[in-house]
Amino acid sequence: MKLDKIVDSMKDDIIKAAQELVRIRSIEGNPEPGAPFGREIRRCLDKTLDICRKLGLKTENFDGYAGHAEYGEGDEIVGILVHLDIVPEGSGWSHDPYGGEIADGRIYGRGTIDDKGPAAAAIYALKAVMDSGVKFNRRVRIIIGCDEESGRWACMKHYFKHAEAPMCGFSPDADFPIINSEMGILIFNLEKEFEQNKDSSCGGLRIKRIKGGSKVNMVPDYCECVLEMKKDFTDRIKKTVEYMRDMQNAKLELEMENDECTIKSYGVSAHGATPEKGVNAISQLISCISKLPLCTSEGTGYINFLNEHIGMETDGKSFGAAMSDEISGKLVFNLGTIDMDERKGSVGINIRYPVTKKGKEVYDIIRSKSSEAGIKVIEGDGQDPLYVPADNFMIKILQKVYEDVTGQKADLISIGGGTYARAIKNAVAFGPLFPGKEETAHQKDEYIEVDDLMTCTKLFAEAIYKLVE
Repeated sequence: MKLDKIVDSMKDDIIKAAQELVRIRSIEGNPEPGAPFGREIRRCLDKTLDICRKLGLKTENFDGYAGHAEYGEGDEIVGILVHLDIVPEGSGWSHDPYGGEIADGRIYGRGTIDDKGPAAAAIYALKAVMDSGVKFNRRVRIIIGCDEESGRWACMKHYFKHAEAPMCGFSPDADFPIINSEMGILIFNLEKEFEQNKDSSCGGLRIKRIKGGSKVNMVPDYCECVLEMKKDFTDRIKKTVEYMRDMQNAKLELEMENDECTIKSYGVSAHGATPEKGVNAISQLISCISKLPLCTSEGTGYINFLNEHIGMETDGKSFGAAMSDEISGKLVFNLGTIDMDERKGSVGINIRYPVTKKGKEVYDIIRSKSSEAGIKVIEGDGQDPLYVPADNFMIKILQKVYEDVTGQKADLISIGGGTYARAIKNAVAFGPLFPGKEETAHQKDEYIEVDDLMTCTKLFAEAIYKLVE
């Protein structure tokens, strides 16, 4: 096909663009004038818009919140929604997370598949259609967000206050073939303030502090706890850690110094939408310390509550929140962060709930169980579910594109993740992860295969061509 040849001729430029974006550590930082999500995210936005301008696209920057690059004519707009912000790199990488290194046919780095590689693919897909000479009967607008990973989507909220919304589109920020169902998302904290001096005479272990996790929508890969010993519990602690290692395959390290003990827990990071693919370092640590002779205190009660009602589960069953439907499957529960000292405990929770359920229904269950232990539920940002029926025109077009380009059936699937497809009407998630391929988003050694990056570009180009005819 003509578009395939044009895309193939751009291979080096597509790879270079993806690498340039990956080399910018665009993690949310302190807000600055013109950079509401931090200097590095603004730098990444500027770089992306610069790439687009040089390719002949009309660009606009919306106060550092978001941007867009556009080509074509007509009253209607086709939107391709991507994001440049990333989650922290975590630990254990065998490649530089910001190097954009190519090895074994893969580009490695944070954001390669979520979502900078797909952003580069979308940009060059539009350029390929431009170079094909086809007449654009609709405008195509690549909408570039900068606050997707936080779950707040302040970028999209700001953008759509100042720009017209597309009539249809897709977001290359999930899986192929086509995702027409995205579960609802809830982000909240479970918090409790502890009364002081109630355990001053306790001879057991006192929790001084626990800290773990960096983002609520990531499975935490590290957590540590500092315990104070009024008595020597060294043997008991060592035996408990050994038990956790032997019986639960937990990766724990122990440090003893004077009257303090530090337990370090190492997990495996994964996306908060698929926590079963990781190992939760916080849950692992809580399981360990709940087996120790802790002082009787509100802090200990808080830890025991978390262990009893969350533990290592990822479906909310022990919290009483387990639910499912035929469209999107089971509720997903991720304990993402913890920050606890002698005065207060707080954990960050990320829930993905079935598309036929309501957020209020889930919150009512969470509040009921938490209130029994005197724990407050502090609501954060959330998103309603997305469901686009199979007979929608966008789905029909993308199904034909996918089947024509790949030769594979374009089944419709549901995910727990949330994409920018929710931000506009008649939109679905379309790529970049192909069926059967390893999911590395939010994990160490994140990568995208060069061949897959090129196929993504060809799919996006063909989709744009069909949508502007």
